[in-house]
Amino acid sequence: MAKETFERTKPHVNVGTIGHVDHGKTTLTAAMTAVQAAKGLAKFKSYDEVAKASESQGRRDATKILTIATSHVEYETEKRHYAHIDCPGHADYVKNMITGAAQMDGAILVVSAADGPMPQTREHILLARQVNVPYLVVFLNKVDLVDDPELLDLVEMEVRELLSKYDFPGDDVPVIRGSALPALQNPSDPEATKCIQELMDALDNSIPEPERDVDQPFLMSVEDVFSIKGRGTVATGRIERGRVKVGDEVEIVGLFVGGLGRAVDDRRVVPVELVLVQQLADLQLDEIEQLRIV
Repeated sequence: MAKETFERTKPHVNVGTIGHVDHGKTTLTAAMTAVQAAKGLAKFKSYDEVAKASESQGRRDATKILTIATSHVEYETEKRHYAHIDCPGHADYVKNMITGAAQMDGAILVVSAADGPMPQTREHILLARQVNVPYLVVFLNKVDLVDDPELLDLVEMEVRELLSKYDFPGDDVPVIRGSALPALQNPSDPEATKCIQELMDALDNSIPEPERDVDQPFLMSVEDVFSIKGRGTVATGRIERGRVKVGDEVEIVGLFVGGLGRAVDDRRVVPVELVLVQQLADLQLDEIEQLRIV
């Protein structure tokens, strides 16, 4: 039986979560998939799946894992399809954060209401500016741990001032207050998931639909290359212009003499018919060795 083909009918936007370690980026990412999955608009990804969890990657307890690599999930709203990159917050893995942020059309800055802005909050805002992330939405997380409403106001004011310091429109950036963990644990509870719906609305309304240069020759910046047993060589990255579909020949350009590979799949279990500009892709390449892509 032929494979089912994924057909995308909604505008595509790349977003992601940035912010200080332990402020709840991965929990929020998992909660977003849980809430949208309850509506039939996503495939649920657990906290462990998003964090790519293992004992060696810094598991501290059932709800705290040190995210090291960027992780990708997908979900939809009524208006759009989103590819979401969950970035590590720890200072030791800032390179991975930069790799993820450079692919975003907009970012969700996650700040713990209990802690306020912390060192990696500031660093991630600066890096988002330096890699030209054009739009930010703030999710003020863990508000259930703060009893004083005035303290929430002070934390929000501090975040807005920090955004303005790095040339983002601090007065105008949407700030959503909520708690990701209850939403993850109760994805069908309207009260627990209200903040997630507000965040989804903010993404739809605050990040303009990017212009896509789909008519130019295909060009993809290679982020990483893997050799996967049973599949062959897989190159991951962001399509800068043009489009590619299953069966297309692509020219490999790098430090070594280039070659030709054939795009035979993307990262989905259900293959897409067409991958367009500015989308994130994993291209499986026929008859090309890993070392020829540098």
